[in-house]
Parts: sequence; structure tokens; C-alpha cells
Amino acid sequence: MRASTVALWVESGVAVAAERSAIEWTDATWNPVTGCSKVSPGCAHCYAETLSLRFGWSERPWKPAHALENVVLHPERLSQPLRWRRPRTVFVNSMSDLFHELVPLDFIAQVFEVMVEAEWHVFQVLTKRHERLAELADALPWPENVWVGVSIENRRWLERADYLRRVPAAVRFISAEPLLGPLEGLDLDGIDWLIAGGESGHRHRPVEAEWIRDLRDRCLDEGVAFFLKQWGGRTPKARGRLLDGVEWSQMPTSAVGAGVCS
Repeated sequence: MRASTVALWVESGVAVAAERSAIEWTDATWNPVTGCSKVSPGCAHCYAETLSLRFGWSERPWKPAHALENVVLHPERLSQPLRWRRPRTVFVNSMSDLFHELVPLDFIAQVFEVMVEAEWHVFQVLTKRHERLAELADALPWPENVWVGVSIENRRWLERADYLRRVPAAVRFISAEPLLGPLEGLDLDGIDWLIAGGESGHRHRPVEAEWIRDLRDRCLDEGVAFFLKQWGGRTPKARGRLLDGVEWSQMPTSAVGAGVCS
């Protein structure tokens, strides 16, 4: 996944939000939390860590031992989506993970309060902390404009989908990016949307077409919207977005006609 690059807001040298995002499946990004720590192989070449270290937003690598200094709450940013009057899809915490263990429940609740109030937007919350997501789900409101997803990069983490199914969100989605292996056995029951993509960057781990095609075919068979974000390579656009001659940009049924990703 590559970072948002258009209309980037900066406060004290730190990326805040982008009213327009270069991420293909969203319109904007909002970062009430920045910084993270790595939990699984998909984190190895994290674009957010790379940007944070390059621009000095973080001083130390995103290892668990450095989490206390890297994970930062930004309460001053909570109201940002309320100032965006045009409806849009908003990727929440493109530079962090809202369900990181160092983000307290009361702050997560404040983020959700803003999402409830900003009902004209659609918010996309993506996490690798599947256990904490499921643990806290009952303590949070789940309006129709809040979508929630988990990242699944290989078969080791298929269980994240099981935890996702416990969450009473209107739209549940899976981000299979960077896809590092085939996802045989992935249960798509209760899943509304699947995003797939290969890794990009000079150390990218190549994705196999068979892995992507299998996910596409299973989504078609099971009525799950399928979105191919990128094949990846040296740069995100190196190999384009076509699969079998088609650019796959399907959105969940509830998004149709809602003006999302416009």
C-alpha cells in the first residue's frame, strides 16, 4: 500500500490527513493516532514506518520494544472529518492501527463518536489486531457508515476473518495486501468486500497471479465484492491493476449509489 500524497496536512512536521488520497479504495485519510509496532509478516516493509522514519515523524523503527515512543495519540485531530462537508470515504489511521494495544478504549470510543456524528462520510477501519477488535466490539457503536476490516497476508492469519465475523459492522472487509501466499481455506462467509494487492518497494516480495485469481474467482462465486489494488513491484504502479484484462474495482453493495470513492 502506498501513502496518501495529495493535499497532505502537516502539523509540527507530522502528517495529519489527506483530503484526497492516492490509495485506490478510499477518498481521504484521517490519523488521530500515528505510529505502530509490527505484529506479522505483512508488516515487514510497512510504508507508514518508512515514511515516518524518512520524515522524522518517528525516531526509531516500529519494533514492539519502541512502541511506547512511536504510538502517539492526537486528540487535536479528532474533529477533522467534521470539517469536511463533502461526503467521502475515509481510511482511518493509514499511519497506525486504531486497535493497537497502546490505544486506550476511551480514545477509541472518541474516534467512534466522531464517526457516528460525521454520518455523511463512510469510515474504513483496518486492523491487524483482530483479537482486540473482537474484544472491544461490544463496547463500541457500529453505525452503517463505519466499515471494519482485517489484514490477512498469508494462511497463518486466516483466523483474523473469524474474529472479524464477531463484529456487528454493516460492512466487513479483508485486505489481502501485501499478499504473501495463497489463502486456501479462507472463509468468506459474512465478508462483504475483499481487497487484494501485491507488495511494492525495492524489497518487495512478488505476488503470484494464481493467488490473486483464486481470490477473485472465490469472491465472484460467493457474492463478495472484489478490488484489485495493485500488482506491486518496484513501484506501486509498476504492473498496473489489470487481472485477465479487467480492472477490478468492485465496492460493497451498500456503497453503490452512496457516492463513495468518487
